[in-house]
Order: sequence, then structure tokens, then C-alpha cells
Amino acid sequence: MKNKFSFDEKHKFLHKLEELVKSGVSTENINIFTPYPVHEAEEILKVKPSAVRLFTLIGALTGLLFGFFLTIWTSLDWPLIRGGKPIVAIPAFIIVAFELTILFGGVISFIGYLFLSRLPNVEKISEPEEHGNQFVIHIENEGKK
Repeated sequence: MKNKFSFDEKHKFLHKLEELVKSGVSTENINIFTPYPVHEAEEILKVKPSAVRLFTLIGALTGLLFGFFLTIWTSLDWPLIRGGKPIVAIPAFIIVAFELTILFGGVISFIGYLFLSRLPNVEKISEPEEHGNQFVIHIENEGKK
């Protein structure tokens, strides 16, 4: 079987992609290169959602808990007792907790992206050929990873 297919038109590309999937070629061995996002190809290949979102959730929850812990601990360790106000005032701490939620979520997402992409391994992610405005289907060998 040919390893590489190039098409100038989207419908021919999608037809060949469906044909390859129906013929039993593993979707994990198919790489596609398109000049713009083709969502129909994602549906044909049944692309799984990225695992980066789990890193984002874990980072955001960690940031939220750390934000509340930091502000509550600081208030209890160095109390400012003024006019009968509570030492631990949760509404005032929401701002810090929110900011740390965003910060930790973003940083952990980036670290998760690097981890899941196995970066920095530029040879694996860069495509040496330029495909221009063509739709390309590249099939990797079954034994090669």
C-alpha cells in the first residue's frame, strides 16, 4: 500500500480518508496535514480529547486550594484585629484564590503539554516537507513508532 496520498480538493481527501479507515488501517498510524482545520477528518479518525485538560483541572484546583490556604494562614499567623472585623474574611480572599487558580491552571497546563508532547524532541514533531495548499494523508508503518 502506498504510504502517502496528496489531494488538492477537500472532498477527495475526506473520501480517501474514509476509505482507508474502513479498509482497516489503524487510525493511530494515520497522520494528516491540511492547509486549514478540517473537522470532518477529526470525526472520521475519532480523535480523542486531549489529556491536557486533566492537567488544567488539577492545576486549577491546586491553585484554588493554595490561594485560600495562603491567605487564611497569613491572616491567622499575623492577625490584624481592627474594629470587630473577622480575622478570616473569605470574601476578601476570593480574589487571591481566583488569581492563583488561573496562574496554576495555566502553568500546569503548559507543563502537561510539554510532558504529553515529549518535548523538547523537535525531530518527532516537525515535518520536513512543506505541503502548501494540499491535503496530505501519511500512513506510518505498523512496526515503526
